[in-house]
Amino acid sequence: MLGDLIGEEQGRITVQRVLPSEHGLPPSVETTFQASGTLLGVTISDMGTYVGTLRPDGTLYGTGTGVIMSPDGAFASWQGTGVGTLGEGGTVSWRGSIVYLSDSPAFAGLRGVAGAFEWETDQSGKASGKLWAWR
Repeated sequence: MLGDLIGEEQGRITVQRVLPSEHGLPPSVETTFQASGTLLGVTISDMGTYVGTLRPDGTLYGTGTGVIMSPDGAFASWQGTGVGTLGEGGTVSWRGSIVYLSDSPAFAGLRGVAGAFEWETDQSGKASGKLWAWR
């Protein structure tokens, strides 16, 4: 069941590039971002890259990976997957799941938890996200 809101962040897309298509599939877009916010009440910086591929129904399928760090050196890595929808003017809205790996005590609350996320990007490259615990 979805639980409490455990994280929020705001950031910006820093790089995008089109990846070549393979096996007759549409090309994919690789997006790298940087964001900051809080996770489990800890101030974090988040850096990640995800790849979105357009599907025949007009939605996107995406996978990503990244790292989060706190100002005092706690860190975690993450992997996520989700479905995106394209909006007017180049906005993209993602919904999906994310899992974390960390030995840092500050992020012990992420162990055994999958996160359900919302991630929004606007036409200027601004991004924001929310994360809920899924237990």
